[in-house]
Amino acid sequence: MRDEFDDVLAAVGPRLRELRHRSGATLTALSETTGIPVSTLSRLESGHRRPGLELLLPLARAYQVPLDELVGAPASGDPRVYPRPVTRNGMTVIPLTRNPGGLQAFKQILPAGPNDREPAPRSHEGYHWLYVLNGRLRLVLGDQDLVLSAGEVAEFDTHLPHWFGNADARPVEFLSILGPQGERFHIRARYRPS
Repeated sequence: MRDEFDDVLAAVGPRLRELRHRSGATLTALSETTGIPVSTLSRLESGHRRPGLELLLPLARAYQVPLDELVGAPASGDPRVYPRPVTRNGMTVIPLTRNPGGLQAFKQILPAGPNDREPAPRSHEGYHWLYVLNGRLRLVLGDQDLVLSAGEVAEFDTHLPHWFGNADARPVEFLSILGPQGERFHIRARYRPS
């Protein structure tokens, strides 16, 4: 039993390093997000520090993954996804899938209110598709400033700096699918009325 426990803990460091690399974060950026010192993060990833809940909980929040995913807990066999909403900068993000490294789907909600935030475009690894469900979404994409309404779609390489916000004072709901770099949607069937 003790060997099994040690094996689980030994696998946490490489899993944390892999998640960080996939997210495109640096140790410094992760330290700022979690409040965990860079040296501690480095020792966790290299296996020189045993992970405890006080370290794993903020990391699970930062990577938006369940705690059991960080420690490699066996699958429960339950195929349902139990979304745990996360709120960042006023936006609520609800994970719809659990697939680190693969396609990840989210429902994102920007609350009603004046959009007085100055756009701060960021870039990262990956490819992004989004679909506006309700409201009007302001999308700053490189040097373009776009407004997408319900039913409209955007698709872009996330190396291009981007930012989302309300286009007006109403709430906005949209679906996001994030995939690995180079991933593209493939249309297998198309319906065209005659």
